[in-house]
Amino acid sequence: LLANTDVLVENFRTPVKHKLGIAPETLLAHYPRLIYASISGFGQDGPDAARPGVDPIAQGYGLMSITGQPEVGPTRVGIAITDTGSGMFLTQGVLAALYARERTGRGQWVHTSLLETMVAMLDFQATKYLIDGVVPGLVGNSHPSFFPFGTFRTRDGWINVGSTNFKLFCDLLDLQGLADDPRYDTGGNRVKYRAELTKVIEAALAQRDTSEWITLLGPHMPCGPVLSMDGLFADEQVRHLNVTRSIPHPDGRMVDVLRYPVTFSEQPTEIIGGVVSAGAQTREILGELGYSDAQIDALFADATVANKTDSKGW
Repeated sequence: LLANTDVLVENFRTPVKHKLGIAPETLLAHYPRLIYASISGFGQDGPDAARPGVDPIAQGYGLMSITGQPEVGPTRVGIAITDTGSGMFLTQGVLAALYARERTGRGQWVHTSLLETMVAMLDFQATKYLIDGVVPGLVGNSHPSFFPFGTFRTRDGWINVGSTNFKLFCDLLDLQGLADDPRYDTGGNRVKYRAELTKVIEAALAQRDTSEWITLLGPHMPCGPVLSMDGLFADEQVRHLNVTRSIPHPDGRMVDVLRYPVTFSEQPTEIIGGVVSAGAQTREILGELGYSDAQIDALFADATVANKTDSKGW
């Protein structure tokens, strides 16, 4: 496989690739143009390098301490954010390494981890601690530094609002005079008195539905609904952007899948294949490598290779 391969990607626990004899230094010695890409739980060296890692564990390293309602406690983000983020960061690294190879002729080892990704994605919250020594805490759906900037109840649900003009916001909610209250006249004061100010704002928002408020506030400030998954894919703007593609499933059905969310004006992207079961292309790939049908059958027979339908396999 490696003779005609640009990139190898692995996500074993750190020691495993050395035990298997496929460590980067081993393969790069034989295939110097190879880009060897690795994702681990906790990094390739250090006291925790050998530990297995999964997304919920990685989220405990900082993210959960700033996610959740104060009265509830730390809360995990509802998607596998470090899994996805690590894949994105590693892809960037692989692309950069391929570009470097065009100049140097040499491949290299590119690696990241769930832990490194989690730390990198802590953004301004990490910066507040590193520069100012401030340990951020739980503030629920509110922005930790600005108010009103968060999620509020309406008559029929919820609305997200990102207002940087408090007086205009108050005027649109028919709360004239609230912006002149000395308790709320500065950004710092509004954050300080966030809880009591939220009650006043939500009492006003309770007079209309979310869609009405978005119509009223939308021309003046960022705002939007809080949609369930079915509501998301029924949303007019989401549908306009064609965020899904319909492709064939192995069982004969057509299924919708998410498209790549970046648009290229010169090289438009497309999904060229349907969902495949594990190992579905094993025979095809081995054939391309020069194995005969008899040799491939023997590999399947002794479970050297497998696919999802093998009794000895997946």
